[in-house]
Amino acid sequence: MDPTVIDLSRLQFALTALYHFLFVPLTLGLSFMLFIMESVYVMTGRQVWRQVTRFWGKIFGINFVLGVATGLTMEFQFGTNWSYFSHYAGDIFGAPLAIEGLMAFFLEATFVGLMFFGWDRLSKLGHLIVTFMVALGTNLSALWILIANGWMQNPVGATFNPETMRMEVSDFSVVLFNPVAQAKFVHTVSAGYVIASVLVLGVSAFWLLKGRWVPVARRSMTVAAAFGLASSLSVVVLGDESGYALTDNQKMKLAAIEAAWHTSPAPAGLTIFGVPSMATHETRYEVKVPWVLGLIATRSLSGTVTGMSELVLQAQERIGSGQIAYAAVQTLKANPNDLTARAAFEAHKRDMGYALLLKRYVADPAAATPAQVEKAAWDTVPSVPLLFWSFRVMAAIGFAMIALFAIAFALCSLRMHLNARWFLKLAVIAIPLPWISTELGWVVAEMGRQPWAIDGVLPTFLASSSLTPAALLTTIAGFTLLYGALAVVEVRLILATIRHGPVEHEVEADASIDAPTVSQPLVA
Repeated sequence: MDPTVIDLSRLQFALTALYHFLFVPLTLGLSFMLFIMESVYVMTGRQVWRQVTRFWGKIFGINFVLGVATGLTMEFQFGTNWSYFSHYAGDIFGAPLAIEGLMAFFLEATFVGLMFFGWDRLSKLGHLIVTFMVALGTNLSALWILIANGWMQNPVGATFNPETMRMEVSDFSVVLFNPVAQAKFVHTVSAGYVIASVLVLGVSAFWLLKGRWVPVARRSMTVAAAFGLASSLSVVVLGDESGYALTDNQKMKLAAIEAAWHTSPAPAGLTIFGVPSMATHETRYEVKVPWVLGLIATRSLSGTVTGMSELVLQAQERIGSGQIAYAAVQTLKANPNDLTARAAFEAHKRDMGYALLLKRYVADPAAATPAQVEKAAWDTVPSVPLLFWSFRVMAAIGFAMIALFAIAFALCSLRMHLNARWFLKLAVIAIPLPWISTELGWVVAEMGRQPWAIDGVLPTFLASSSLTPAALLTTIAGFTLLYGALAVVEVRLILATIRHGPVEHEVEADASIDAPTVSQPLVA
């Protein structure tokens, strides 16, 4: 396979995936925030809460449309750009995506229309139930997609069939309850809740700075402060759980994130700062906090975090084992009844994917030289500097979000947020930060899996379709122009909606009570 085709295919999928994920987390978070806001309206009957819910429902609707449009493009790419991946693992990977479409997407698509157009046609409770169903469908959609992605990170519940030359499901319940998938789901969804909370907080702060729509703004900020604090704390706690899952399932990714070139004595220290080098296999200017990495990764003082050099040696051993499995498969293709070959395959099938790494250097993995085996083993090390810094920036933003929402919650609880202009300005400035963090999170998740399309099973360079660089460059340019135009449209629509404000219905008693007491100092 032409390396240029592989690189361009990866670039195209990365661009569309990162673009798609600009919209998904906001949809996840806003859906449940709408349910919370509308629940208050149903319980209190105060019209201002209806106004709050309807305004943020508009932002949800604009974002929802773009999320659906960009998501469909991504799914088609599995057939157009990654056809061998789809052939090799379609039985497992396709099932969660099909369930997502049948169960989750149709659920939210069915109820989203009722949510927007049923305000005056449904009872208060009936409309609240509809809003909850939209939120449920949105989050179920994320669940099934992350089950599929989690299987790529940790391919459990499936086995290779030498007769069909494909991966097949052996236990779907194991696929469903994959620990990596479950950890990714709760962590990703919590990150979406933080994004939605920061947007609501920032827009509310902007209105308060301008002294506009104060009743709506202060209530929106209160909900965002409480929901955001709980979500930001969850992100850190669940992120820690995701890191713990790497200790057993993706040791190379964990070592690369920490720039751990060699196994350190237990308990390992956490590197706060350093300059990792792929050329020298060392990290210069390290600043470490003793014991912390060992506690996070192993939940003990005695567990060790295996370094990349030791993991490369293990990869060499697995490549040797995989060569035996690969040779047995070739024999079984010619004679399916060869019992010796069948026994050899069963004994070494877990490592066959490692033998496939050799196909980058030699057509027949069984004929690889020791030097080629060593080179293929080092290919299992991802881009350490990229993972090292992406993770640290992501984590730093995560802790900054906790601080932001803790301050917001304290100010709202003490009713001091209306006049704390320094904090209102900070909340506006902070709006883009969680998006940056989540995009970096996906960089860590996906680049950390390389060189695998399916970890330990199928190398990325074998998974793509037979395309030409010209075709890929054309589609990349087309997607860039189309998505760029859609991004401009969405941003303009959201900004116009924010400028227009929640003016569908005048706020009655709440506005008359709140406005004189809070708007004057804000305007002044």
